[in-house]
Amino acid sequence: MKTQFPMDWRNNMKLEMDGTYGRGYKSASQIARKVTEHWAEDNLYCVACTSPHIVPERANSEAVDFTCGQCSVSYQLKASKSWNELRVPDAGYDAMMRALRSDSIPNLLLMQYNPEWHVRNLLLIPSFFFSVAAIEKRRPLSPNARRAGWVGCNILLSEIAQDGKIRIVSQGVSKPRQVVRSDYERLRPFSDVGVNLRGWALDVFRKVRQIGQASFSLDDVYSYKEALARIYPENKNLNAKIRQQLQVLRDLGYLRFEGHGHYQLLR
Repeated sequence: MKTQFPMDWRNNMKLEMDGTYGRGYKSASQIARKVTEHWAEDNLYCVACTSPHIVPERANSEAVDFTCGQCSVSYQLKASKSWNELRVPDAGYDAMMRALRSDSIPNLLLMQYNPEWHVRNLLLIPSFFFSVAAIEKRRPLSPNARRAGWVGCNILLSEIAQDGKIRIVSQGVSKPRQVVRSDYERLRPFSDVGVNLRGWALDVFRKVRQIGQASFSLDDVYSYKEALARIYPENKNLNAKIRQQLQVLRDLGYLRFEGHGHYQLLR
């Protein structure tokens, strides 16, 4: 008989996983994958629509673990006992960059669980909130490694604006579904920006957030030119590009232009 665990009744999400799904496996990584995937199948919901479930993809699907049967939004789940809000190891660098350029990155779910199989933290990064700045190229594997020369990447959470880190579970307490979906919906306008411009818009938005105040000037944003130049070294007219992205953020409803080079952050 399947073990029954207490629910978090605010959104009907069970925060304890059933470790029996790992029976029969010897590898710790295989056990963790089976247990966490079964929990996700039973408890995760789509943040982009009203569907109460997301459906597992077939085995060995590249980067995608779950898909919403109602709106087709895809998800990747990464689960671990450790918790690092600076960087997360991901797959191959070249594959990640191709996915970024083709706008095919899935929504990323980052889970931390404790040894008792209890979900401690669950973070969602929307698929449209990734930029080049958030992808770090790792060193190639050594010649003696089984996959010698393979180059992986890290996702730099530190290079993603706090707005794009939606907490579904925080320190063992889950957030109501309607709040999570509302958080996601506030960010959805970024998905309407063409993939070639979106990275710039996201990085300028992150710098605006780093200013740390709702009212700011164009000169405040210009002060981040060197940091933006390191991300986009091919661009030789940073001032014009920054002004363009501020207009994009204004059109998306995140900023209001107050005149004379001054702006107001709205969201």
